[in-house]
Amino acid sequence: MFRQHFYTVYLCCASFVIGGSMPLSLHAQSKLDSLQRLDEVMVTASHLSKEVIPVQQLSGAQLQRLSSYSVADAIRYFSGVQIKDYGGVGGLKTVNIRSMGTNHVGVFYDGIELGNAQNGTVDLGRFSLDNMEAITLYNGQKSNIFQSAKDFGSAGSIYLQSRVPEFAEDETHKVKATFKTGSFGTVNPALVWDKKLNSNVSSSLSAEYMYSTGKYKFTYRVDDSYDTTAVRRNGDVNAFRLEGGLFGKMKTGYWRAKAYFYRSERGYPGAVVKNKFSHEDRQWDTNTFVQGSYKKDFAGRYSLLVNAKYAYDYLHYLADPKRDESLMYVNNHYYQHEMYVSVANRYTILPVWDVNLSTDYQFNLLNADLTDFVYPRRHTQLVALATAFNFSQVKMQASILGTFVQDHAKSNSAADNKTEWTPAIIVSYQPFRHIDFNLRAFYKRIFRMPTLNDLYYTFVGNTELDPEYTNQYNVGITYAKNVADKGLRRIEVQADVYYNEVENKIVAMPTSNFFRWTMVNLGKVEIRGIDVALQTDWQWGNDWYLTGRINYTYQKAQDFTDSGDSYYGGQIPYIPWHSGSAILNLNWRRWEANYSFIYTGERYSSRANIPANYVLPWYTSDFSISRKLFFSKGELKLALEVNNIFNQQYEVVICYPMPGTNFKFITQYTF
Repeated sequence: MFRQHFYTVYLCCASFVIGGSMPLSLHAQSKLDSLQRLDEVMVTASHLSKEVIPVQQLSGAQLQRLSSYSVADAIRYFSGVQIKDYGGVGGLKTVNIRSMGTNHVGVFYDGIELGNAQNGTVDLGRFSLDNMEAITLYNGQKSNIFQSAKDFGSAGSIYLQSRVPEFAEDETHKVKATFKTGSFGTVNPALVWDKKLNSNVSSSLSAEYMYSTGKYKFTYRVDDSYDTTAVRRNGDVNAFRLEGGLFGKMKTGYWRAKAYFYRSERGYPGAVVKNKFSHEDRQWDTNTFVQGSYKKDFAGRYSLLVNAKYAYDYLHYLADPKRDESLMYVNNHYYQHEMYVSVANRYTILPVWDVNLSTDYQFNLLNADLTDFVYPRRHTQLVALATAFNFSQVKMQASILGTFVQDHAKSNSAADNKTEWTPAIIVSYQPFRHIDFNLRAFYKRIFRMPTLNDLYYTFVGNTELDPEYTNQYNVGITYAKNVADKGLRRIEVQADVYYNEVENKIVAMPTSNFFRWTMVNLGKVEIRGIDVALQTDWQWGNDWYLTGRINYTYQKAQDFTDSGDSYYGGQIPYIPWHSGSAILNLNWRRWEANYSFIYTGERYSSRANIPANYVLPWYTSDFSISRKLFFSKGELKLALEVNNIFNQQYEVVICYPMPGTNFKFITQYTF
């Protein structure tokens, strides 16, 4: 595991000095130096202008139409997001929002944050879309003050909402069985069973198995002289996911409980460097948690929200020179335990004025079988005070978050205790009462604690590290209009201009011994950007429906670490100046066709913005077609997906080639 972590830190922080998605995308990078229900359309279309804070969402049928294997694939269709994909089906996938870094992104599953105190990174590749109802991305924080203190604690947040069972009056159960197969030897069956236990309680059980060889051909350029075709190997995945949930309704409230289990074995295909195409690193993961939520309104003024969670994560990393002579023998095991509880209290002082007080406690424990490991333990307390004013044309919110962290270590000294107070202010104004046009702005200061690896990793960690700080400034507009036209029925637009600062950037730096690195606070990054999103809904007659969505992002993310550095003011690694995506969905009776496009512009793979580090733009186009049939007592859906239809040879991360044209066949039966 040390080798994997070292390379991840080295590549991301030392060579790239990179900041960090969900749900990257004109000149193609074809050669590289390194190598019916018709009403569904109307119901599930994502509306862009509901929130005070900038928000993007993919939900319902719109989410399921995407040619995506995982949550990470879907997030690529959001503006302002960069996904780091280390090669294919089995590669690590992390998300970076507005260039502030992966560790500044909070990922929440059914309202409770997914944690990883060890390295601060959540691998979005292990979250399937099979049982997902919606994926929502917020810049800053949710514009709902009634939430846990954790919800205030990230520069950007991704919310994954799993399905909540819904039944017609005469229904007692629902079953959805899905089977997917296609390229890379993929075998992917899944089953969802919803059961109505009584009028107030229902249950849901979801199971999924995923196997893929991860093998695919790619084009590789050798010394700028000729191209050769190689096969991507050791990218296999063998994974199983099981989820069970109970959902209860009560007068003026609800409660929910969920258990989650995920186990996988995978190979790390590694970087293609110096004509080395094959790697033999292996990793085994077990991730499990149980969590619950309780929400109730009392007497019309007071509301209570309680969340609790216990999580256990096991990771086994093996690099065996018997399988690959180039490897140093590493056989590491890591064990993480997390306990979390939160209480949020909202009180309505006036019909237009709410206040909220949230308090959270979290405990993290990390064990490993490394020599000289310090066995860190972390206690975190958070308290958030927030208020909101909601007038007819003006909405205002303000919050302050207090974070208190105490670390302990069984051996060696622990980092000093940390106490931080960070504010946020949000304003929205609708200047015309009868026109759905809104102006909005927010400011937020937040920080991220150094991870346990940053502080305590053997021979690398530095207990003197300070937190990273971010300042976020955003102004934007939203506009929506329903059109009484036989073609265009609705149009929605949102646009935001933003400026972000990242201070005390944590990076890996070599010591006097090049083979021994350490983590240091170094640098300042300034990000200026524009996000634009446009969505339209069209209808012709009673049979034809078309939904279109376009996202565009411009970012200038500059490194101002050292004014004497020749790279001062350069674009930070892997952040394109221009990127965007487009989705078109056409429905005709029981037929459905979907086209999606992702574009990522030119960028650099290192701090040095020089020709040797220049990375060409790339784009991919995906297409799918499906038909629904009524079969027996249920509904049968047959679908064909063709991904990367123009067979673009591209890399999201340099030296990690991505798949060319590939196919997926889907059979789904619901009854």
